[in-house]
Amino acid sequence: MGPWERVENVDLGGLGKGWIRVSPKSLDLPAGEMSLGNAFGRGGVHRRGNVVLRPYRRGGLVRYVNDRTYPSETRFESESKIHRALWEQGFPTVEPLGYAFRPHRWGVEGIYLTVYTEALPWPLAFHRTAELLPQFKRALGALWGWGLWAPDLNATNFIINTGGTLLALDWDRARWTRPGPELRIAYLRRLVRSLDRQGASMEIRALISSLGTVTE
Repeated sequence: MGPWERVENVDLGGLGKGWIRVSPKSLDLPAGEMSLGNAFGRGGVHRRGNVVLRPYRRGGLVRYVNDRTYPSETRFESESKIHRALWEQGFPTVEPLGYAFRPHRWGVEGIYLTVYTEALPWPLAFHRTAELLPQFKRALGALWGWGLWAPDLNATNFIINTGGTLLALDWDRARWTRPGPELRIAYLRRLVRSLDRQGASMEIRALISSLGTVTE
């Protein structure tokens, strides 16, 4: 992955002007924008050419009083650093392309950039969970083995590309911590709760829960 640079006063089309973009020097954002209709995300997910743009939006109760303003760009920078580290280690995820931010109210708002990958969100392909289970084992095992806790890694943040490869998305709020069984339990509990909200069957939830009994 080549060097990244900071570009001022970038026009992101339907997402507005005045952005500061931190991304590879060679990044091309062609005109014309489309919404990714089958993608999950509070702020909507957009595509320009081969680039996906995901606006940062707050969750929980705070979203009712502040849906997009952050104190600084630190949170966006942190996600990009962790994502880039995962990509460079060969972890199954989409390629990171940086982030953009601009002043908003008393702070900044942000957008995260990745390479577009033709894929189907896991909740639209729950029937494939059994065949994907070895990939879930490797991906989740790597995360809790490395000591990376990603609290937003729920069912909607897994996609299956056209080659049948499982990819994990969204490293917002992720942080490095101590590896151990507690991290494994936390991941599986988070994922099973997410499956329940997505209406997954008991069989699918049991398959994912079974990863907690697998010996690495």
